[in-house]
Amino acid sequence: MTTQKLTLYVKGMHCSACTLLTEADALELHYIKSAKSDIKKHTIVLEGDFSGKTPEIVAENLTEVMREHGYSVSVEKQSHTKNWSEFKIAIPVALSALTGFVFLQKAGLINLVHGELSYSTAFVIGIVASLSSCMAVVGGLLLSMSATFAKEGDRIKPQILFHIGRLVSFFLLGGVIGVVGSVLTLNSFATFVITIVISLVMFILGINLLDVFHWSRRLQPSMPKSLSRYVHGATKINHTLTPFVVGIATFFLPCGFTQSMQIYTMSTGSFMSGAFTMGSFALGTLPILSVISFSSVGISNSKHAGVFFKTVGIIVIMFALYNLVSGLAAIGIIQPLFSF
Repeated sequence: MTTQKLTLYVKGMHCSACTLLTEADALELHYIKSAKSDIKKHTIVLEGDFSGKTPEIVAENLTEVMREHGYSVSVEKQSHTKNWSEFKIAIPVALSALTGFVFLQKAGLINLVHGELSYSTAFVIGIVASLSSCMAVVGGLLLSMSATFAKEGDRIKPQILFHIGRLVSFFLLGGVIGVVGSVLTLNSFATFVITIVISLVMFILGINLLDVFHWSRRLQPSMPKSLSRYVHGATKINHTLTPFVVGIATFFLPCGFTQSMQIYTMSTGSFMSGAFTMGSFALGTLPILSVISFSSVGISNSKHAGVFFKTVGIIVIMFALYNLVSGLAAIGIIQPLFSF
């Protein structure tokens, strides 16, 4: 067998989670032995035996595999359409959603201000996260695992074990992070720094979701890809406990929302507060992920995906800016700008 190298262009990548998902999808083709995606260049470098297959055929094969996740592959770099017109719908919808959040804030049902994050707020953030393209990697894991177990006629039990594992891990590991925070005995300045870091991560995530500023994608932090690859590889192991273990491992997968919540959880300084915060966040992601796992429904390949992600991006950016301003006001750098 002759090993060859081929570089193709991928359209539709939004964040570091997309690089993992496109690489895993590429390996679904038997003649591809390795794949490495680059979010900065929008490329995927493939190694394998391409005998008898032109680059166009390989690109077509990859597009068929990746289409359900909202990606397309080509031999030449695809021109990126920024679709500014989608903001005509996204902005009003985002403002309406933010108005609803303000109402819930005044009603005392959620707490978006600087300080202690309520569990209901963590739940709402989980819902937003599950609708984000950056959760595509978890959805991809679900679909991949479903395919593995479906071959044996087992469709329901693996899904249930996966979601149980995810909820249990976020609760317990969230508590561990909270304990770590208590050991570090964070002072007010350290808490302020955490607030700034969370705001920056969320802001970059929101900019990425707008899909108009490609330079921001290289700024999104992520877990080591080697760890993520091991997690995805585990979905191919047909073992009774595999879904449960994979569900646990999603705690470590790249997602800006999850990382932001993990950083905040450290500031709680308590096992129970950390556990219930991350547990509430994971519970918020459950409805959409359940729909994905049992129906293979995705948002990325919808014709309204552009408007949807821009709407979510605007909301996330506003949350990030609000949290940043509240953090600055809390330590006296600026005067409070809001009275929620």
